[in-house]
Amino acid sequence: MEFLVFVGVVSLAVFFYFLLAVKVVPQTDQWVIERLGKYHCTLEGGLNFIVPFIDSKRSSFTTQEQIIDVARQPVITKDNVSINIDAVVYIRINNARQATYEILDLKVAIAQLAQTTLRAEIGRMELDETLSSRADLNAALLASLDIASSTWGAKVTRVEVADISVPAVVQTAMELQMEAERRRRATETEAEGDKNALIAKAEGERQQAFKQAEAVERMADAVRYEKEQHATGEQKAIELINHAMAENASAAEFLLAKDRIEAFAGLASSESANKIVVPVETSEMVGSLTALTSILAQNNK
Repeated sequence: MEFLVFVGVVSLAVFFYFLLAVKVVPQTDQWVIERLGKYHCTLEGGLNFIVPFIDSKRSSFTTQEQIIDVARQPVITKDNVSINIDAVVYIRINNARQATYEILDLKVAIAQLAQTTLRAEIGRMELDETLSSRADLNAALLASLDIASSTWGAKVTRVEVADISVPAVVQTAMELQMEAERRRRATETEAEGDKNALIAKAEGERQQAFKQAEAVERMADAVRYEKEQHATGEQKAIELINHAMAENASAAEFLLAKDRIEAFAGLASSESANKIVVPVETSEMVGSLTALTSILAQNNK
């Protein structure tokens, strides 16, 4: 009977020993194990064994991404405007040993570091730049926090400025400034439109004047060409007359007689009833007729 009790006690002790020795760590966790008060190992996800009463769990961390809310705080911009700002920091633990022994409270440390970094970054920026450059502000915070947290076994994956609020007086002034800016842009746009309209009108008038000048120039060219052709014709006619006069001495008399006959024919064809045609140089007319008859006779030969 005593043997059975002894066996039962030993079995129960072994059972509890293995129960304490076997540790099942979740996939996303890391456990820091100390042996007699000193760091021994880090248990990863799965089935692990420790020495009961000698080994003990000091801390555990999840490897999943965690969110740290940075409390709202007042900060002063470069142009001395007080604003309230808060942010959200995303971190991931990649070294449980450093997170345990390098920093007392990792989340509080990162939150405090984010606050001081926000003050420093906002202090270098003016209000308008702060409101319009959140991406740059987020990048600056991420770089600063990532460098500091790397020695704490954590990785800052992202930083987002959640909200930036300004006092009511500053908000009103900003709205008035935006309204004035919109009016200025509208005035500039209207002035630009008027300027473009004047330029277009002047361009149209210039094109019209150019077309008119071109038409006048073409008309002048046509008149000049006509005169040139007429002068060329007269020149050729004179050359022919000179040639005829050189070959026949009576040619000049023929031309004069022809012109006189055309003149008298014009007078005779006039409708005026009160007209008297008195040839002054009758003998010359007779001579002209004689010359004309002689030339016609020669041509008939």
